[in-house]
Amino acid sequence: MTARPIVTLGEILVEIMADEVGHGFLSPLRLLGPFPSGAPAIFIDQVAKLGHPCGIISAVGDDDFGRVNLERLRRDGVDVRAVATDTERPTGSAFVRYRPDGERDFVFNVRHSASGHTALTPPARELLAGGGHFHVMGSSLFSEGLVRAVREAVEIVRGGGGTISFDPNIRKEMLASSGMREALGWVLRHCDIFLPSGPELTLLSEAKSDDAAAAELLALGIGAVVAKHGSDGATYYDRDTRLHVPAFPAEALDPTGAGDCFGATFVTCRLGGRTVQDSLRYAAASG
Repeated sequence: MTARPIVTLGEILVEIMADEVGHGFLSPLRLLGPFPSGAPAIFIDQVAKLGHPCGIISAVGDDDFGRVNLERLRRDGVDVRAVATDTERPTGSAFVRYRPDGERDFVFNVRHSASGHTALTPPARELLAGGGHFHVMGSSLFSEGLVRAVREAVEIVRGGGGTISFDPNIRKEMLASSGMREALGWVLRHCDIFLPSGPELTLLSEAKSDDAAAAELLALGIGAVVAKHGSDGATYYDRDTRLHVPAFPAEALDPTGAGDCFGATFVTCRLGGRTVQDSLRYAAASG
């Protein structure tokens, strides 16, 4: 029997990177890109590469930045019928520059881009109605319209017997945005797999340690918590299990999308029937 698709909703954008380390964009410098990007797009592209049916709900502009993204997604096997083409707004963009300490400066155009106006069109509803799993990225909850779309998508997939995963993918300062904490809390209470990175595990709980935070979140009814720790590996929690897997030794060239690929691989492996340990190991290898 064919597996039911994994579906996500959110920003599709291009990433344009400075080719020299420094601080910000206050003087002219050489740039590399455009590269297809956007956390939900990276996630779903990885799902497709793993051979699982999948699709994304989003919007791009009628421009080359949109076309380069759609070409990549189609080539890798993502269903893009629910990606609308907006003739009035451009495809989103992110300009990125690395600092000497490895941190990054960003200049985003997402809120006012095509994907900032993503809606549940008839093709999107059709995709969700057949979906077996819906993945939420916290980075996509940046407007009231997108929050409403995500909430409705969660309800459609859950109503059809599907499951939900949630990667908060958020910086601490974003929690000050109006309605952001409430939106994150709602998704958190409705997810089956929670995939925080680093400090995100304790940001969304009252606990001070990872283990205590995981226990608090599991008490909400979440089925599993998978905490990503970068080079320190990842830790899985459910009501009966605590399992840590180390990261694979690797030279860090660019961390963009690493957590998204990890989450996509873990979710896809678990939906495909692999054990928790195997799913973590494959996820660590991919992210």
